[in-house]
Amino acid sequence: MHRMKPEDIPAFVEEVAATGCNITAIAGVGYLIGDADLPDEQFEEVVPKLSEITKAYGKRDHLLKEITEYLVSIGRSYPPPEVH
Repeated sequence: MHRMKPEDIPAFVEEVAATGCNITAIAGVGYLIGDADLPDEQFEEVVPKLSEITKAYGKRDHLLKEITEYLVSIGRSYPPPEVH
């Protein structure tokens, strides 16, 4: 599997969010994709979409810090930026 590039981060976040999953930075930890928070029916629909997104963008572990920083910069973080 190929590796995601830093310039792909905004598009990756946008595509994940478009599935209905709340992709969120967690202060001091990294980020998570809130697919488990979805109702069962929606979860079943989203899983293949997330799999396609993951395959299209490739491995992203090497960008953990950059993805987390991007999410914070656009207000997708917990706790919210004003609390950090």
